[in-house]
Amino acid sequence: MTEKYDIRPDQSVELLKALHILTRDGKLNQDSRRKLKQVYHLFHFIEPLLTEALGRHADIRLVDHGAGKSYLGFILYDLFFKQQAPSGHIYGIETRDALVQSSRELADKAGFGGMSFLNVSVADSITSGELPEQIDVVTALHACNTATDDAIRFALEKKAESIVLVPCCQAEVAAVLRKNKGGMLKNPLTEIWRHPIHTREFGSQLTNVLRCLQLEAHGYQVTVTELVGWEHSMKNELIIARREPRPKKAAAERLKTLLAEVGLTELESRFYTPSL
Repeated sequence: MTEKYDIRPDQSVELLKALHILTRDGKLNQDSRRKLKQVYHLFHFIEPLLTEALGRHADIRLVDHGAGKSYLGFILYDLFFKQQAPSGHIYGIETRDALVQSSRELADKAGFGGMSFLNVSVADSITSGELPEQIDVVTALHACNTATDDAIRFALEKKAESIVLVPCCQAEVAAVLRKNKGGMLKNPLTEIWRHPIHTREFGSQLTNVLRCLQLEAHGYQVTVTELVGWEHSMKNELIIARREPRPKKAAAERLKTLLAEVGLTELESRFYTPSL
């Protein structure tokens, strides 16, 4: 018997079985309950963004970067697009061909005609002719290291109205901090990342700070919160950005100053801002 208290009443049980979130007899184990809780919690934040987009036009477009097995995309389609946005479309971006193929087969089996899956990197998706110019919502759930930055660049290029990010495995900034540490030792701030473990932790934290400033510089209102409780994942920072009419000069200036203060000027192109 399915444990209904963990599953939304409008959720397809057969879809959850096909995604291996439910067992064949409709049961949830500890791992699948954790996955379902994470995706439902994320849906709680994404649903209002989809509703806003639907208020502007019926054929809303969402691109999910680093889709993996596409848990998020399928559940978003089942809970929102299927009934409320039948003219809408979800695009899953994933580099592993086996996952792309299995997602295509499941979408076909479920009758989810408004879902497409592309075997392309996040970086290459920016110029891919298989994606439309108009994108409403961009998501990147645990897209590793610079793939999150590529997803941000994609969203900025497409002028997406909303961006939802759960960053993961941020190593690039920490590597540059480590490389330039010797030349920064006169600055007392270097004590924050002098020890190797602090370099890694501070680099991860700083990466998301820089991302938020970049988004604000491009005219997004940014909210940072938790995806789920610490008992589920240490990678649970959730960044939500909504596009506003004009970019923010102060955020661009702060980002540039911060990069210089911590010896990361060479990463200006990664965290690029508009010319103001």
